[in-house]
Amino acid sequence: MRPGPARGIRVGVIPMGEETRLAAKVIAAHVEGFMHLESMVLDPLPRPDFALDPQRLQYDAGCVIEDLESRPRGRCDKVVGVTAVDLFVPVFSHVFGEARLGGRAALVSLHRLGEAEEGRRPPPARVLERAAKVALHELGHLFSLTHCSDPGCLMHFTGDVAGLDATALLFCRYCREFLAADGCGQRSEAGLV
Repeated sequence: MRPGPARGIRVGVIPMGEETRLAAKVIAAHVEGFMHLESMVLDPLPRPDFALDPQRLQYDAGCVIEDLESRPRGRCDKVVGVTAVDLFVPVFSHVFGEARLGGRAALVSLHRLGEAEEGRRPPPARVLERAAKVALHELGHLFSLTHCSDPGCLMHFTGDVAGLDATALLFCRYCREFLAADGCGQRSEAGLV
């Protein structure tokens, strides 16, 4: 038996703008490789200009998720949208990604994942790795995982790229157990916050 939230679950990854196609492919490969779920890159959508907040000059992540949830998903049980716009939720100045706990759609933004390190832009491979980490974290929320207290776990909250870089590309034992539970609904009592 392969580990993963539930056998037969399919995850669609949706590029939202031309500049996100490569990241969508990388994310789909990580979903298969790390979560052992079938994944596919779906037809692209345009940049989510409808979600632009003219006062903040950022895009409302909640509006984009609502739009993704309202669209047909074909054979996919969950979808992850990938955009290059700067996202926010009302309680944060920015977010790398967003998802509703137990929801059907998540969102990843590449906008701040390419932030300079010590005055230099990071290599493209680092930006793609960051995007994969954010996507797996948000997908964990779609499978009802909350933030984890283990700073090495993908489900640990981080608000900056340094914290994201310090996070390993793996779930802790407790989060893995939760994801491996039949039907995604049985929680391990230890290790989750």
